[in-house]
Amino acid sequence: MTYYGLHALQHRGQEATGIVTSDFDFTRRRPRFLTHKGVGLVADVFKDANILKDQLRGRSAIGHNRYSTTGASENKLNIQPFVVNYRGGNLALSHNGNLTNFKTLRERLEGEGTIFQSTSDSEIILHLTARSRKENQIQQIKEALETVEGAYSLVILTDTSLIAARDPHGFRPLALGRLGDAFVVASETCAFDIIGAEYVGDVEPGEILVIDREGIDSGTLKSYHVAKPVQRHHCIFEYIYFSRPDSKIFGENVDKVRRKLGKLLADQSPVKPESADDKVVVISVPDSSNTATLGFVRESNKRGEDVKLEIGLIRSHYVGRTFIMPDQGSREFKVKTKFNTVKGVIKGRKVVIVDDSIVRGTTSRLLVRLIREAEPKEIHFRVYSPPIKFPCHYGMDFPSKEELIANRCDSDVEKIRQELGVDSLAYLSMENLLEAAPHEGGAHYCTACFSGTYPVAFDSETTKDANDS
Repeated sequence: MTYYGLHALQHRGQEATGIVTSDFDFTRRRPRFLTHKGVGLVADVFKDANILKDQLRGRSAIGHNRYSTTGASENKLNIQPFVVNYRGGNLALSHNGNLTNFKTLRERLEGEGTIFQSTSDSEIILHLTARSRKENQIQQIKEALETVEGAYSLVILTDTSLIAARDPHGFRPLALGRLGDAFVVASETCAFDIIGAEYVGDVEPGEILVIDREGIDSGTLKSYHVAKPVQRHHCIFEYIYFSRPDSKIFGENVDKVRRKLGKLLADQSPVKPESADDKVVVISVPDSSNTATLGFVRESNKRGEDVKLEIGLIRSHYVGRTFIMPDQGSREFKVKTKFNTVKGVIKGRKVVIVDDSIVRGTTSRLLVRLIREAEPKEIHFRVYSPPIKFPCHYGMDFPSKEELIANRCDSDVEKIRQELGVDSLAYLSMENLLEAAPHEGGAHYCTACFSGTYPVAFDSETTKDANDS
C-alpha cells in the first residue's frame, strides 16, 4: 500500500524514494525496522517484487519521494525516510517542507558534539528528539517540534505507533484517511484513491496525531498540539501547480480551484478574435495547467469570445516534471525531450498558451520556440498566477531572486514578453488569485513567492530540503 501511495505521489518528487516498515524480530524478541531506499522513480527503485514481498515485512510503514531544494540531490545519505535507533527505540521520519532555523540549530548541535549523517534539514528533528530529556517518546517529539521553525508535514514511525504532525501555520498539506481498521496519512488524497482508502480529514496545523493500537481499538486517536494556534498560511502554490487536480488539499478539491483560476484569468485578460476568420485556439501546457485551461475556455465562450480548446502540445510522460529537476542543465535537456507540437492545430491560428507560472523562463522560452516552428499567426501567453519575484523558504524550489525572470526583467511584463518572444503576455492578479482560493475555517495563504511577505522568519543562509511523504 505504501508503494502504491508513493506511486500516486510521484509528481511531488522524482529524485529518490524509500520505504521503511516496522516488524517484530521473534529471534531477538524485539521490534525491528526494515528499509529499502534508492535514487530514481518508485517503479525503478522497487522494480524487484521480492523487495516488497520478502524484504519489507511488517504491520506498518512510511514512505517518501525526494524533491530536493537543498541538501545535495546526488547524496544518497539524504534519501528518506531517515532511521535511527536511540534509547526510546526505533524511529523513522519522512518530512515535507523546510525548517527555517535549520542553520542555527545545526551549528548549535554540532557545537555540542552531534554528528550528522546527511546535509538535510530533516535530520535535525531526529537529533532533537533523541537528545530530549523528556521521558515519554511523544513528549520528546513534541519538544523537538516546538524547537524547529518553518514548514513541516511529517510522518514518524515508532515501534508502537505511526505519528503524523504538521507545523502550526499548515504550510504543506497532510491528509488522514481510513482503510478498514487501519489509518493512512499522505500529502495528497490521490494516494488514498489508489489503495481504496477513505478521506477522513486533514491533520490540523500544529497537531501531532498518534495512531496506535489503543487508538484504533477505541476509535479515538490521541492528539497533541505543538503550540498555541497561529494564523494559518497554506502554500497557495499547491493549488497553482504542485498538487494533482484529482486531490483534495487544505479541505478543497484542487480541480475546482484551478478551474476558477482559469475562469478569472479569462475574465481579466481575454484574447478575442478580431474577425470571423480569426481563429483562436487555446492550449494548455500539460499536465498541471489542463484544468485551468478548461476554465479559461469556458469563461471565454461564456463572454461571447469564440475560442476553441485544442490539444496543441503533446507531452511525453516518460520525462519528469521539469520544474523539480535539481539543476538547470538537466532541466533544459528534459524540456527539449518533453514536448512536441500538433502542427495542424497551431498553423495559421492565433494561439493562447495557458500555463501555471513562469519561474526562470527556460521552459517557457523553449515552448514558445517549439510553437513558433509550427507557424502560428500569433502567440498569446496567459499565466494563472502573479509573477514570481522571491525565493521560497518553506518547501518550493524557487531559485535566487537573480535567477527569476520577473526580477531579471525588473518586474516589467513587457520586457518578459520580449524575452519569451510572444505577442502578448498577462499574469493573473494577486487579488484574483486569492479570490479563487477557498477561505473556509479562516484559511489564509502564504504568497511570499509573489509578495515577499514571509510569515515565518528564516536564517540568512537558508538551507532547504523539500520532500513528500
